[in-house]
Amino acid sequence: MKFRPLHDRVLVRRLETEEKTAGGIIIPDTAQEKPSEGVIVAVGSGIHKEDGTVAPLELKEGDNVLFGKWGGTEIKFGGEDLLIMKESDILGVIETTAKGKKKK
Repeated sequence: MKFRPLHDRVLVRRLETEEKTAGGIIIPDTAQEKPSEGVIVAVGSGIHKEDGTVAPLELKEGDNVLFGKWGGTEIKFGGEDLLIMKESDILGVIETTAKGKKKK
């Protein structure tokens, strides 16, 4: 099955959180915060303007993004927990350098 969000919505897969602290303490699932970082899985066609044209989204599949802690609607699709949210709910795209490290 495939899923394509409509209009200005995107489908996001949350990135996994660390299960241990830097000191080696294991954090139980119930105490872990849900990450606000994810990967775009699918994007909609774009925003419909008043004149009838469609403005494409800036995001694309595979973008690493940062979003608000309570952003989006959680869904289960294909046995996986995903989020659907509007492009405007995305705070920014996380870009990586050539070595694969996040830019600061």
